[in-house]
Amino acid sequence: MTEKAAHDNEQWKERGVMLRVFVYVFATHAFAGFVWLLFYVGQNAQK
Repeated sequence: MTEKAAHDNEQWKERGVMLRVFVYVFATHAFAGFVWLLFYVGQNAQK
């Protein structure tokens, strides 16, 4: 592998890791927001 190809491969891997971290953080926050919404709706439900 040439030096440029190795550098491009490392950049691609770094972008993949950053994308994966972004997706995981977004999904975790979305799930937490959904759980919070369930608790909020349950607390304010007509009884």
